[in-house]
Amino acid sequence: IDNNVFRLHYKATVIILIAFSLLVTSRQYIGDPIDCIVDEIPYAVMDTYCWIYSTFTIPNRLVGRVGKDMPAPGIGTHVEGEDEVKYHKYYQWVCFVLFFQAILFYVPRYLWKTWEGGRVKMLVLDLNCPVVGEDCKADRKKLLVDYFHTNLHTQNFYAFRFFICEVLNFINVVGQIYFMDFFLDGEFSTYGRDVVRFTEMEPEERE
Repeated sequence: IDNNVFRLHYKATVIILIAFSLLVTSRQYIGDPIDCIVDEIPYAVMDTYCWIYSTFTIPNRLVGRVGKDMPAPGIGTHVEGEDEVKYHKYYQWVCFVLFFQAILFYVPRYLWKTWEGGRVKMLVLDLNCPVVGEDCKADRKKLLVDYFHTNLHTQNFYAFRFFICEVLNFINVVGQIYFMDFFLDGEFSTYGRDVVRFTEMEPEERE
């Protein structure tokens, strides 16, 4: 037994994360995930080198006119030790991180399923079965009411454990926000604000 919010965590979110993990895996480890073009070096060799050692951008090359000040945003010549270089290694681990996130979203469900042990299912057994007659259902309902009345306040720990799992769901969501921000080197928490700021810029300022 659970609720719709709980199902969003362990069903919808887990399915989406695993689906994207498989999609990214097929692209990264089966397809052609990166293209590095260097004169006089075979493409396959250079692509493997770039994939293993990650790529980088130069922050002070993000400002300027593309085609004049730089070939592309963040790309250009740099002086070792003087220009800041920002490495981007996260793309190698995206598929694994997505799968790890899916596991974390399922952990509260696993704990609750273990603690609950099918207790409610056993209590309401056959009450939803259309084959069982109404008289029989009424007798079973009476037994169920008597059970709850007799054992009132004896199942508080049962409810407390469900509350713990709900809290774990909340902690997991908040924790993963900080985890993604760490994984993306601080770019996740400011991404929305940066996009809004970019869309409000004048066209000539975006170049």
